[in-house]
Amino acid sequence: MKRRVFLGLSLAAVARPAFAFDAKNFKPIPTQFLAALGDPAAKSGTGAETWGLWTVDPGPRGVRLEKYNELLATKVAPAQWTFDPASWWLEEHGLIMEEPTSGIAAGRYVVTGDRAVETVLTIFPKDAAGKQRWELADGATLYDVTHLRCRAARYTLSAGSAACTPGMVDPNRFPVPPGDKMPVVSGCEAQDHAVLFVVGVEE
Repeated sequence: MKRRVFLGLSLAAVARPAFAFDAKNFKPIPTQFLAALGDPAAKSGTGAETWGLWTVDPGPRGVRLEKYNELLATKVAPAQWTFDPASWWLEEHGLIMEEPTSGIAAGRYVVTGDRAVETVLTIFPKDAAGKQRWELADGATLYDVTHLRCRAARYTLSAGSAACTPGMVDPNRFPVPPGDKMPVVSGCEAQDHAVLFVVGVEE
């Protein structure tokens, strides 16, 4: 999961789509990676409290499947993140990734899929039940701002299963083609997430 091009928020960039929002109200930030759940065709929805955020690219910090036993022995990756055998993540090249930080603070963010659309994502404050709404500007859909080359899935134990580990993953299933679902793993419940690049935040 590595971004090839940094768009940023430079209004002088000529190879970028035009802004449909007032860019002067936003400041650029180093690219962050948002793991989102939702209908790809949705322009708004609920459940943002279940989304996750990597403030740095988790791909280069990942552990290869063949190193799983070493990771299991220490529960600590070389990049110093902690491995949770009950809830683990894979990316499109078969790297075991650290778990993203749960939830994203209420606010307005510039997001993109590094394709044709760059727009504003609004995350609303939690309601009385702890639920968070989200909404994309400019009529954009979640698919429009999903980086298709980045694939990410969370794996947990399926009901009635005895085990769900990265050691059960078929390494021949990687890399995962852009837009495809992550591999099914026996005994596991896989939850595919859309990956959005967060490149700016409202000041």
